[in-house]
Amino acid sequence: MQLYSSSPAVRARQVTGDVVAIALVVAFVVLGVGIAGFIGTFAELGRRLEEAGAGFQGTMQDASRALAGVPLLGDAARAPFDGASGAGQSLADAGRQQQEGVARAALVAGLVVAGVPSLVVLWVWLRGRIAFVRRASSTRSLLALPGGDDLLALRALTGRDPKAALAVSPDPVAAWRTGEPDVVRRLADVALREAGVARR
Repeated sequence: MQLYSSSPAVRARQVTGDVVAIALVVAFVVLGVGIAGFIGTFAELGRRLEEAGAGFQGTMQDASRALAGVPLLGDAARAPFDGASGAGQSLADAGRQQQEGVARAALVAGLVVAGVPSLVVLWVWLRGRIAFVRRASSTRSLLALPGGDDLLALRALTGRDPKAALAVSPDPVAAWRTGEPDVVRRLADVALREAGVARR
């Protein structure tokens, strides 16, 4: 499997593309982690709310226990403190829920910011790289066949750059039909260059 072109200029572009794709993915991941961390800072409000609720609940429970020992009035006197203790519990629960919501939002935002652009970059990059590998493999397979030069010469005649075929011969089609070995080989070399494959 040939990953890079045999042409130095094309190979340099491919390596540059690889480096740019990796750098973009790393940048998006760093940005996603940063955004997730920033959103996560809003959980501090929930932590303070939970601590305040737990502290209030503990204070009310202590007061209720202290009043429980008062003869005759104990049960009646502790009822308001028990109710206030429940309010403290609700406050602590609200703080925990706020922290969980912020954590979920931070995770989703981080994944979206890091994941979606990274997937787009990888899709575009891999698509081009896979297309090159397939074309290079196909060209190598043709070259290895008996009459491979003829097949590659035909590919050069029907390729994307007719000027390259015309540079080989003023009438490359006629030369290919008559099987002129020098023209056929040079046309095959054009197809090899277009595919980024070097003749061994």
